[in-house]
Amino acid sequence: MEENEEQSQLILKKGNPEGDSFRLHMVTWNVATADPPDDLTSLLHLNSPKSTDLYVIGLQEVYSGPLRFVVDTVLDDPWSRLFMSTLAPRKYIKVSSIRLQGLLLLFFSKIEHVPFIRDIQATYTRTGLFGYWGNKGGVSIHLSFYGHMLCFLNCHLAAHMKYASERVDEFEYIMDTQTFDCKKAPRIVDHRLVFWFGDLNFRIQDHGMHFVRTCINNQSYHLLWRNDQLLMMRKKEQMLQEFEEGPLDFQPTYKFDLNSDTYDSSGKKRKPAWTDRILWRLRPKVSLPDEQDENKCGLDTKMIKQLEEDEEYPLKIRQDLYTSNMEYGISDHKPVIGVFTLELRKMCETPLVRLQAEGDWSADIDAMVLYSPLQPFPSSTWDWIGLYKVGFSSVSEYITYTWVKDDEVAFNEEVIQVYVSKEEIPVRGGQCVLCYYCHTLRCIIGISEPFKVHESKVAIEEGLVPDKINGLDKTVASEDLWN
Repeated sequence: MEENEEQSQLILKKGNPEGDSFRLHMVTWNVATADPPDDLTSLLHLNSPKSTDLYVIGLQEVYSGPLRFVVDTVLDDPWSRLFMSTLAPRKYIKVSSIRLQGLLLLFFSKIEHVPFIRDIQATYTRTGLFGYWGNKGGVSIHLSFYGHMLCFLNCHLAAHMKYASERVDEFEYIMDTQTFDCKKAPRIVDHRLVFWFGDLNFRIQDHGMHFVRTCINNQSYHLLWRNDQLLMMRKKEQMLQEFEEGPLDFQPTYKFDLNSDTYDSSGKKRKPAWTDRILWRLRPKVSLPDEQDENKCGLDTKMIKQLEEDEEYPLKIRQDLYTSNMEYGISDHKPVIGVFTLELRKMCETPLVRLQAEGDWSADIDAMVLYSPLQPFPSSTWDWIGLYKVGFSSVSEYITYTWVKDDEVAFNEEVIQVYVSKEEIPVRGGQCVLCYYCHTLRCIIGISEPFKVHESKVAIEEGLVPDKINGLDKTVASEDLWN
């Protein structure tokens, strides 16, 4: 089986007409205000021989006390910092994130895919039923991945057994109200592929505690499925019917005593439940009014474009793993992991710009960046080119930047030169890359090959302390540049 899978992956990488294959690793975890664990290796499957292309992590109940929340609005929160420091050495970049109090959504990509992840937008919706205003709701990230519109929606819905219908109402409210500045996919349902996940809080009803725990101990999970509220709701709610979910072949992830695998032994004795879920929705295919009607009569322009896109650029999804991770005990919830293979035909295969550093770079002389637009793109006066150390963890972690239009010194139709002051180049040097950030598309659209910035000879000769020469402080880098 392993050999056959490797062969199919190889065929896809070589240009299978069906498209290329990408591995997506998703995590949802209600962390119950706990601080992060020391090690994320098991959670992210970092020892797996199979390489992951994208990581999407949705957390709920991240600690948001007044003092911590103020600090986290200026600096990355401890959870984000841990994921970034863990994944950056493995050449993953935090492409986008969004937080609504305790709700946090993080999107990471291998650096090779970053120039093809475009039109990145993030938004949130508060749900205010039953006094939960603020700490319940949904956060989402919308983006184009090689031209395919994807949306990731992390939700924390109303708690307690009796509120199953209200949870569906909250979900439908989030789906109806979240919009994006994008003609191709202005609403969540317009995206080619949507992932809905989080602490959805659906419970197992009717069955008594003894029966539920007996089924869990015997691993007879299927006996509980018919009374799982989400599975029940999916049978009668049209919007839910469009979403798919893998079988719940793992033990319920709520509610545990801390630092144990023992279900709630407190006086409340909460009944175990699959509150933490990952579902997905492929956009339904447009069907012709008449199978023989090749002129597509009866379809509007948008539907015709959608039909042509589905035919010319197919997108398929396969779930390879859906499970809980029982190793982590810092919360009363266990994390849930979903691993998917996306097979798609790329709509774009060339970066929008090509970048390179001209000549030798050091803090002793002003430098030049050369870039070439390879395809038309919506450039603006807010576009900038950032200098990053190899192994950087996010768009905001630049060493310095230069405004493309302001610092342009020479150009022709093919190559444009942009000036970088020597005062902004790190005196200690190191391996670096250049990234072109497009303000309109809200993303990096070109990354240079790594190059060496040489150590400043002047600084060495004069015995100056490097940190006092280069005054750039990365911690105060302006968020306005990419928001």
